[in-house]
Amino acid sequence: MNAVHIVNSEVMDGIQAYRAKAEDADALSELMLSTARWLKSTGSTQWNKLLSGEDDHRMPDAIARGDVFGFRDPDKAEWAGMMILQWNPSDWDHRLWGNEDGRIEQAVYIHRLMVNRDYSGKGLGSAFLKWAETGASYPGKEFLRLDCIGHNQALNRFYPSCGFRYCGEKDGFHLYDKPIPNK
Repeated sequence: MNAVHIVNSEVMDGIQAYRAKAEDADALSELMLSTARWLKSTGSTQWNKLLSGEDDHRMPDAIARGDVFGFRDPDKAEWAGMMILQWNPSDWDHRLWGNEDGRIEQAVYIHRLMVNRDYSGKGLGSAFLKWAETGASYPGKEFLRLDCIGHNQALNRFYPSCGFRYCGEKDGFHLYDKPIPNK
């Protein structure tokens, strides 16, 4: 099981963080597909593989490992968003980040950060990243890391605005990290 611990479930007023359970898989998979459809409608090819049934993160397996965190109003069944906080680097992370600096195992990898379109425009994306930084603990880990496709200008402005440091480019993807604050 993923060693990420929720230390403060409040993300922002009315939104709480939860570690996803097996019974959440269908709803969170639908949120992921809905996000992929929305991205496609904007002209983006990001996450298009999801629309053909290819899920590189294999949602049920990620939930079983404890890597998936969902965000919602505790009084509502609908998910406002989700993210994967991957304790162990995937083959993808190894490919992009390498281990030249010896820190690949010292990071938690953020994947599939998404906001339900019904909740867009409320600052949830930055709230989710802030929660990942301060609302969870990562014993023995030093960094949060994430990546995005290099030509996505919005994300390449967004991550630095949330305090993530640009670490370079690999295979058309931009890499970002941020130290985990000592608690």
